[in-house]
Amino acid sequence: MTQRAQPGPGRRTLLGAAAVLGTAGLASAGTAAGPAHAAERGRGSYRDLPVPTVIGHRGASGYRPEHTLGSYQLALDMGAHVIEQDLVPTKDGHLVCRHENDITGTTDVAGRPEFASRRTTKKVDGLSLTGWFTEDFTLAELKTLRATERIPGNRQENTVYDGRWEVPTFEEVLRWADREGRRRGAPVWLYVETKHPTYFRRLGLGLEEPLARLLRRYGRHRAGSPLLLQSFEPGSVRRLAKLVATPRVVLLSGPTERPWDFVESGDPRTVADLVTPAGLKWIASFAQGIGPTLDLVIPKDAAGRLTEPTTLVADAPARGLVLHPYTMRNENTFLPADFRRGTDPNAYGDVFGAFRAYFETGIDGIFSDNPDTALLAAADFGTR
Repeated sequence: MTQRAQPGPGRRTLLGAAAVLGTAGLASAGTAAGPAHAAERGRGSYRDLPVPTVIGHRGASGYRPEHTLGSYQLALDMGAHVIEQDLVPTKDGHLVCRHENDITGTTDVAGRPEFASRRTTKKVDGLSLTGWFTEDFTLAELKTLRATERIPGNRQENTVYDGRWEVPTFEEVLRWADREGRRRGAPVWLYVETKHPTYFRRLGLGLEEPLARLLRRYGRHRAGSPLLLQSFEPGSVRRLAKLVATPRVVLLSGPTERPWDFVESGDPRTVADLVTPAGLKWIASFAQGIGPTLDLVIPKDAAGRLTEPTTLVADAPARGLVLHPYTMRNENTFLPADFRRGTDPNAYGDVFGAFRAYFETGIDGIFSDNPDTALLAAADFGTR
């Protein structure tokens, strides 16, 4: 996992050779017919997206409160190639867009006296959390709340938008994407994550089946649909593979960590095991890509400076997998130490230098809170 990458065949040559493998087995899944939608016009492969692909992380969350229609719209207007949503359920089974089911820091719920009694402590994927949680609210109740900036200490400017937008349902996002697709004459690509799927399934709020129903309803269940599915739990990705043909990506965190479904099932493998050639071959049996943390692409030393790239950018495409690491942000505090400028942690650093370092490894795309910056960096590098 930490071996240094060696020169080899051209990155695009490897991807082209792997394209057939990457889409194999998709055609048989998710064939239910649905109404005509903008997503069904001009459908094409995820392999046809520009490279490097710029993915608006939770929309344009560097400028607007995350997972709001305002954040998604800004990312689209900036030109992001794909826009991300994270999904959690309400008490009555609706899928809504929040990074976490704990909505203490992303809504105004803490200031709502009518919901004071809902504050509780839960253990989610092994972590004890105290706050308010989507699974304790009906959709009607959740819709009375308003979204707020998650990290106001870093992004004070974003707080001016606190209270402007509701928490959107995923169906509302699909309708928005359809409208924008018709207006623009091209489908709007979405990147959709199932959050804590094992936890929610144990509560009787499984994510995959209602998600698949919505994808079929809005014509995004086929191999050529303008949408990618993702999860940190390989089991969720495998479950989705049985329900729809939509392309799928396994997210990967730190090398010593284990996916939570592995913890629950007793599977001893860590992320380090999954990024070996054998692990990647296993992922490729049910997914078309991986979304690793950037540290799996270029590790940092003890001082937080970039070291040498790993072999992941060669090993993944050799197994037919696209590579979309996460997450680039403009502020010093989120950048590798090499690219921080000045002493203010919330000031922008040399983000273009950092983008170039990652693009030069040969990654296919990148998640960014600042799609406009990422697009300029991709243009500097040379989008293909």
